[in-house]
Amino acid sequence: MEIIQDRAASSGSAQSLLVLLPGAYMRAQDFVSHGFVDAVRRTGQPIDIIAADTGMECYLDGSIVERLHAEVVAPNLSAGARRIWLAGLSLGGLGALLYTQAYPDLVEGLLLISPFIGTRGAVAEIVKAGGFGNWQPPAGDPATGEQRLFQWLKTYPAGAPALPHIYLGYGSNDRFAASYRLLAELLAVEDVVATSGGHDWETWKVLWAQLVSKTQFAAKTRP
Repeated sequence: MEIIQDRAASSGSAQSLLVLLPGAYMRAQDFVSHGFVDAVRRTGQPIDIIAADTGMECYLDGSIVERLHAEVVAPNLSAGARRIWLAGLSLGGLGALLYTQAYPDLVEGLLLISPFIGTRGAVAEIVKAGGFGNWQPPAGDPATGEQRLFQWLKTYPAGAPALPHIYLGYGSNDRFAASYRLLAELLAVEDVVATSGGHDWETWKVLWAQLVSKTQFAAKTRP
């Protein structure tokens, strides 16, 4: 897994680390090219930033969580990081959620922009049920990976302090906006940002600027 590192200006490693996860067919360098790293630096917060080239294969073979842990998170924890923030764009949002589902005690919070959370059919079942609160997996069938993720997301009542904090941003004209609205129902209103726009970098840059202005990366967000 190739990574791009941007360390805080202060000497040594910062205690907070932000890991940026790209979407499908995107590269870690795209976060630099589109100003995502600069937007964080403009806040003046002392945080180390890593953009990781996860690649589609990590999702297809199911290795995304353990590779992210072994190659990015664990080494930085050993180096002194104390607060891990994950930011996922599109498919990278799924990676951030899957990692947090597996290692909830290691993650301080997530910034999700237009996150892919499941296939159209699976999301349609939640919509049909009236949202995550009413949805249940089919009785008698072994839960699929995305159903296990949905079951975990159901534990996210708005403002729950014991779980990693989630910020969400999406374009209201995004073709996947229905799934984002389902996720938004689980979160505090002030932690959700929506703007006009679709599934594209111009929309994502606007959302990112708003999300990083809300986030105190150095602060503990839960007990």
